Amino acid sequence: MYELKDKVAVVTGAGSGIGRALAHELAARGCKLALADLNEATLEETARGLPGAKPLLRRLDVSDRASVYAFAEAVKSRYEAVHVVINNAGVALSQRLAEVSYQDFEWLMGINFWGMVYGTKAFLPTLLAQNEGTVVNVSSVFGLVAWPTQGVYNCSKFAIRGFTECLRIELSGTGVRALSVHPGGIRTNIARNQRFYQDFRGRTDAAAVQADFERLARTSPEQAARAIVRAVEQGRERLLIGPDARLIDWIQRLLPVRYFRFLARLFRLGS
Repeated sequence: MYELKDKVAVVTGAGSGIGRALAHELAARGCKLALADLNEATLEETARGLPGAKPLLRRLDVSDRASVYAFAEAVKSRYEAVHVVINNAGVALSQRLAEVSYQDFEWLMGINFWGMVYGTKAFLPTLLAQNEGTVVNVSSVFGLVAWPTQGVYNCSKFAIRGFTECLRIELSGTGVRALSVHPGGIRTNIARNQRFYQDFRGRTDAAAVQADFERLARTSPEQAARAIVRAVEQGRERLLIGPDARLIDWIQRLLPVRYFRFLARLFRLGS
């Protein structure tokens, strides 16, 4: 069991949702924290509710490589070490691939994919020099199955999965681990805050789609954060969060080509 007390943990997207819950869970374990988010106000809200010493806070656009590397330097300067890096920041987009703009595609990939790459590579030299630590990259259940109108999001989350699995293999024999996380529906604001154009049925009513998401999202951010932190402590390399994620993973293995029709019926999304 990896002991987290007094370890240095970095969390991006810490202003809300899973990121905020992770900050609380890690603080409860006695971690020293470095927290980043694009929204300074919500990041401050996260920090105000934490026990222990004031964390290092940074307003951060994870799609800006220079800013991510500067953040890594600030963490090293303050703490002289880093042990857990959680690349959690992410956004969503709902549009058909034939119609999505390059601007929207680049926006999402900049945050979800490149933000993860920068966050990993900026901190990895320190982790390797210590020969200790864990990189946690938050993919999604949509990194396991494709979903129409979620194609851009799928691209980013499949890429995070592939990157992290390759990194895990390359780190074999070192004291550094890579954990790929695949949450199912988590009750956060990601669907409410997404760039929404239409869903897979052609609906353009964002409120109706949000209602579908809230009906299906059964796992709280706090439950997700506890699962991630436990997985770090246990040295795990892959984590499915929520009964929906475990079910979807099983169905994809059983029906690797035809899973979508089955899942759409199962979750009553075909009407």
